[in-house]
Amino acid sequence: MSDLFESTAPAPLADRMRPQRLEEYVGQKEVVKAVSKLADRPPSMILWGPPGCGKTTLARLVAQKTSLHFQQFSAVTSGVKEVKEAIEQARWRRASEKKGTLLFVDEIHRFNRAQQDAFLPHIEDGTVVLIGATTENPSFEVNAPLLSRCRVFTLTPLTQEEVQGILARAAEREKVKAEPEALDAIANLAGGDARTALNLLEMCGKQATVKVVQGLAQKRVLLYKDREQHFDTVSAFIKSMRGSDPDAALYWLARMLEAGEDPLFVARRLVIFASEDVGNADPRGIMVAVAAKESVHFVGMPEGFYPLAQATVYLATAPKSNASGVAYQAAKGDVEKFPNEPVPLHLRNAVTGLMKASGYGKGYEYAHDQPGAVVRHGHRPPNVEGRAYYVPSDRGYEATIKKLMEERKKRL
Repeated sequence: MSDLFESTAPAPLADRMRPQRLEEYVGQKEVVKAVSKLADRPPSMILWGPPGCGKTTLARLVAQKTSLHFQQFSAVTSGVKEVKEAIEQARWRRASEKKGTLLFVDEIHRFNRAQQDAFLPHIEDGTVVLIGATTENPSFEVNAPLLSRCRVFTLTPLTQEEVQGILARAAEREKVKAEPEALDAIANLAGGDARTALNLLEMCGKQATVKVVQGLAQKRVLLYKDREQHFDTVSAFIKSMRGSDPDAALYWLARMLEAGEDPLFVARRLVIFASEDVGNADPRGIMVAVAAKESVHFVGMPEGFYPLAQATVYLATAPKSNASGVAYQAAKGDVEKFPNEPVPLHLRNAVTGLMKASGYGKGYEYAHDQPGAVVRHGHRPPNVEGRAYYVPSDRGYEATIKKLMEERKKRL
């Protein structure tokens, strides 16, 4: 009697379409070129890339090319027990069959520090060649000792054309009547993820039309909220504003908001940018940024995108200056070099008779009583007096500030 729970269903299309030879592999040309040159005993490696870009397939092909036994498990469903069992099997295989083992660990970033450390001695003694796949930046998620023993390959999302080619080949092989426009629509929805594309094609059945695809497709979830993508997107947003490119800044703003980013997080970045990068070249910039923060807090989403977009455009097109931040860092450097300099006596308040007798406040010039409100004495300890921290630019309002500072110097 056959097992009632034994599956007789075919494997998913995405699995059936896996390339069997390295020459059939689509995308990642530079990585494939490097892999094709690997020796019979390849180094352990980390394959870092987004979902559906071919990490698992590449690991299988490396094993095939090097005649290593391929053993796979996922860090999502496995723990130290499964790791130990896999290592024991690899040790037995090496001793009895004289055959090495390529141990493929999917989602290796899900393993904690202790679980990752469990691989180290077995990589060192050659029991296994480890290939770990991760969608997260290995610098953050893979332990330094393990990372130092692995070669890291960075994989990228497949291009629209590469996904279309995979879909066309699958449609031909599976005898699916597919409209070219439907394959284009699937490739667009997949966002560089071949697995997603093939799953959508399989859901179409034997006839893939634009109408069918539209009926199956839900709004694509934007890749953003994982740690690496989050900071990369925020970085692109800031750098687009710094480069005075409002259209690019609006694009990244939309990417963040549509992915569900906290609008107040965006508002805080705008306030920081207004001081860090616009500064006194346009002192109204920080007023606009703070107003946007207050507005989005008051209005909420979805309408909150209006003040955020307004502030983004204003700051992106404003004249830029980082002179205030640079000046602070220079002043901070002197504070670190001379941390305990006493306040000059003429700048101290003589609030008691003893303090006045001790020279507190002596020689202080009240600025409003001086011509042009300019005083002759300094305002810093002797060791740092005369050092120039703030050097205004010639852009925007800072050009006016620069002129005022030059006039003050002439009066001294």
